[in-house]
Amino acid sequence: MAKSLGIFVSSDKHLDKIISLCQAAKSKDIEVTIFFSHLGTLLTQDPRFGELEGLAKMSLCNVGFESHNLKPPVVGINEKDYATQARNGEMIEDCDRYLSF
Repeated sequence: MAKSLGIFVSSDKHLDKIISLCQAAKSKDIEVTIFFSHLGTLLTQDPRFGELEGLAKMSLCNVGFESHNLKPPVVGINEKDYATQARNGEMIEDCDRYLSF
């Protein structure tokens, strides 16, 4: 059984730590899922955000994203991954470990 890590991101800081954590997890064959909410959706505008593509399954809170006047597309975020907070709840239930930034 694969190990899994869920990461909840509600801060617009720490992108470098999130990228490093995802790289380390991938090297250990740990599946990573990230949900961006509130201020965390602003990280989608950082030029380094694209580095997460392929390192984690990502989704974001559509309400938080739109509240900051942000528009798709976002690298690494598919149309179905603009979601509600229910996606965060699913991540909590499905992952072995859970971190929050």
